Amino acid sequence: MKFEDFISGTWKQQFQYKSFLPTPINQEWCWNDPRINVLLENATRALGELNAFTMIVPDVDLFIHMHIIKEANTSS
Repeated sequence: MKFEDFISGTWKQQFQYKSFLPTPINQEWCWNDPRINVLLENATRALGELNAFTMIVPDVDLFIHMHIIKEANTSS
């Protein structure tokens, strides 16, 4: 499937509400825009940096929990 032609999903009218039905994404992708390659490389590099950071921090769950508490205190 061409990346540029992808539609993320459709809205479907249910009984008294509308629901969003996402399109399955497990298919082969192709694209013609070379800028997408650069974006994918940047995303891969960022994931690698995040992975390296999780190896440095001894307890990632505790680290995330502390940031959740800090954000809750900041926003209230």
